[in-house]
Amino acid sequence: MIRVPATSANLGPGFDALGLAVTCYADIGIVGSPDQPDDAQVCGVHHPAHIAFSRAGGTGDIWVRNSIPMGRGMGFSGAVRVGGILAALSHGSRDIDDAVLKQAVAIGAELEGHADNVAASALGGIVATSGGLVVRVPSPLQPAVVMWVPSFTTSTNESRSTLPSSVSFSDAVFNVGRTALLVAAFAAGDIDALRTATEDRLHQDRRLDSAPASRAALAAGLDGDAWCGWLSGSGPTVAMLCDVADAERLGQRLPSEGHVKVLQIDTLGAHRV
Repeated sequence: MIRVPATSANLGPGFDALGLAVTCYADIGIVGSPDQPDDAQVCGVHHPAHIAFSRAGGTGDIWVRNSIPMGRGMGFSGAVRVGGILAALSHGSRDIDDAVLKQAVAIGAELEGHADNVAASALGGIVATSGGLVVRVPSPLQPAVVMWVPSFTTSTNESRSTLPSSVSFSDAVFNVGRTALLVAAFAAGDIDALRTATEDRLHQDRRLDSAPASRAALAAGLDGDAWCGWLSGSGPTVAMLCDVADAERLGQRLPSEGHVKVLQIDTLGAHRV
């Protein structure tokens, strides 16, 4: 059985380039395996996990036991695709080494159209990805990841269709600077820099225009105990970082239209259990 973490991508300015794994999981395995749980669901041929399993050379059927909200910006499709790929690539072996993970990211990125979610699901932690390369960002920080998850869903493809085909030079420079600052802040453990570092001019405002409840949740978190916050992936979930001791109080400040998940950064990534 392969266990794969959910993710939050973009992290504000790092559009399609930054992601982090969180402690919410999907389990994937081959139907008929001894570790198949009673509450597993067999995937149909159009399920993203099965498509990825077949793309990676797997044969037969696979099952999924999932705790990741679907269509909410928590990397469901990327996570189950990574699980399906690893189920195919590591079948018969308990070892999921770096080469296998690298192959899983490559296939997953091809299927997803971008690598930020699949890279974080595969490797765990905080990742930066561009040009087919993935680097884990080391960080001494161990925050709570507070995620406000509304009842409505968002289509990633529809959300992307609202984004412009070009941006101004000043907005591009703004996001390059904020992304560089965010990576440095994580690596240095500089909490004070995180709020400025997660500002964005490329995608968040346009996406939040169609999700006013998400905008309200983000504002409530930033007005409270959050170090920083962002629209998770294409939304509508909002993710925030804070001190573990402040997580419950922060969650209580968020709008009642959604439910709150208090998670942590997953550091294992995809692994066999």
